Amino acid sequence: MQIAFDKNLNEQQLAAVTAPAGPALVIAGAGSGKTRTLTYRAAYLISQGIPPDRILLLTFTNKAAKEMLQRTGALTNLSLSELWGGTFHSIGNRFLRKHSGLVGYPNNFTIIDREDSKALIEKCISEVFGSDKVKIKKFPKPEVLIEIFSLASGKVISIKQLLDETYDWLREFTEEIESVQNLYSTKKRESSLVDFEDLLVLWKKALVENPDLLQYYQSKFNAILVDEYQDTNKLQAELVDLLARVHQNLMVVGDDAQSIYSWRGASVTNIIEFPRRYPNARIYKIETNYRSTQEILRIANATVHKASYYPKILSAVREEKNKPYIIACKNAQIQAVVVAKQILTLIDQGVDPSKIAVLYRAHFHTLELQMELISQKIPFQITSGIRFFEQAHIKDVVAYLKLAVNPRDETAFRRLLLALPGIGNKTVNKLWKDYLVEISKNPTPNAANALRAITTNVPGKTALSWPDFITRIESVDAQKHSLSPASAIENILQLGYKEYLLLTYNNPYSRIDDLKHLQSYAESFADIFSFLDQMSLLSNIESETNDLEDKPGHVKLSTIHQAKGLEFDAVFIIMLNEGLFPSVRAIESGCIDEEYRLFYVAITRARDYLFMLYPMSRYIGSDGNFSRLEPSRLLFEIPKELFNTMYISNVD
Repeated sequence: MQIAFDKNLNEQQLAAVTAPAGPALVIAGAGSGKTRTLTYRAAYLISQGIPPDRILLLTFTNKAAKEMLQRTGALTNLSLSELWGGTFHSIGNRFLRKHSGLVGYPNNFTIIDREDSKALIEKCISEVFGSDKVKIKKFPKPEVLIEIFSLASGKVISIKQLLDETYDWLREFTEEIESVQNLYSTKKRESSLVDFEDLLVLWKKALVENPDLLQYYQSKFNAILVDEYQDTNKLQAELVDLLARVHQNLMVVGDDAQSIYSWRGASVTNIIEFPRRYPNARIYKIETNYRSTQEILRIANATVHKASYYPKILSAVREEKNKPYIIACKNAQIQAVVVAKQILTLIDQGVDPSKIAVLYRAHFHTLELQMELISQKIPFQITSGIRFFEQAHIKDVVAYLKLAVNPRDETAFRRLLLALPGIGNKTVNKLWKDYLVEISKNPTPNAANALRAITTNVPGKTALSWPDFITRIESVDAQKHSLSPASAIENILQLGYKEYLLLTYNNPYSRIDDLKHLQSYAESFADIFSFLDQMSLLSNIESETNDLEDKPGHVKLSTIHQAKGLEFDAVFIIMLNEGLFPSVRAIESGCIDEEYRLFYVAITRARDYLFMLYPMSRYIGSDGNFSRLEPSRLLFEIPKELFNTMYISNVD
């Protein structure tokens, strides 16, 4: 097997690929050919006589694992079916199918999905609280508990510690949550069920409790390769350390400056402390960037010192082209117009619309932009996972408004009632018929009165939630012709819906932020009726524009988190304001480092054009008032000579 490593790799890549045995940390900057480096490393190990079945390759996606194995197979002209390559969870499953008996499971155990986990946890909650419906109503929902159990497992900490650190609003339920977790674990074991996190927890448990088995796998894997190491959580890092403890022939590849997933348990500490855990580790840096122009990389290099523990200076292979822009706009509406006009200019210059991306910190940052793109007839695709107006909390609040102004809106009625405990499709059908009878008694029907009239018909499980539900409807219904839509949304939040979010979702404050921005947007409408008309229009547009399949000719709108790993010819980063990017929660908690890393990731998605924009004010009322916004501190790290500046106060 002859592979021309020196001809196919640059000097830095070659040094990492041909590194001698022992621990190695490869800091691979954005766009530097990380996948290529790992692929050639695997091929190099095989060329040095290490059998494929003695190599363990750990990745974060099945797609990445498949791509690396295919490339390595093509380089070596070998079938690599014996190489242990895949995601942490797929390797954990492969291990447990052989050794599950050591942790009390048969090898034909069933892996349950999220919906099955929710159903089982719901059953556990019922058993823990028995007939105490008041406590069940105020207890966090299964969706929240799944995230709590998962995060605690990944961080290798107790439920109490996690609640203290991350879910402080749920501290009062610590003992009950621990009881539910214990019962959940018992029921899974009794039914030979494992959830996603169990694949790693039980894998580690089997190794720790069985020294002979641990020694076998430590000897089996002569070389271990880990991709995207900056995204590992503590449990994953501990598994890697266990397996590599003896031979320490371990290479981890990542970029501390791109560690942006702490909210799902990833720990940048793993990559930062790697040299401490492996004192003999060699550190390799790959800083040649094949994606961006040098003008864009100068911006990235100016900000990376705030985002990175390991110093790095990215250098471009490509020729210089366009100096990036920082554009201050009078307000968010003008920012939207500026972005739309510049997109049209780029398209006129021959840039493929599907290679243009608008990146943002949070979904609600794009409200004004979406409307402007629609107005300018610019096709766009929302690739950030979930459409803003299709998110459950947005649809819930809009449903409250719809039912209040139109008591005969069956869709809104069904949505709101199905969210209440104890109501399923059969019950909601019956209640709708009862409700219609009450509505028909009055020529000017009132939703709250009709709901109150059918109180005796609701199931016992619903009885505790029913009065609060009616109160929220009534808060809008009573003043629907005079109440502003923003005030109506605030009423709904304060009359129990905020508490519902805190108990139902693992990211309640993000959802509350969405609703607060929806309130701000709603201020521009004189009444609830016109606001709902616009909501219907935008929801329909989003349904047509959102598709995770790539759409040719469509500009991409995406959160920065969703865009990681992608690249675009032109990138717009919008809403670069204090309190927006960085977010309020990041500022208040002092966790600013990850905001700098997020900014660095956004910058390094751009190939040729980079535009960074911020509005100087935000619309807060139908009377034309604006509140002042400050530019983001993220921009202050960039020397003025590296970018062009513009201030736009109005547009034609």
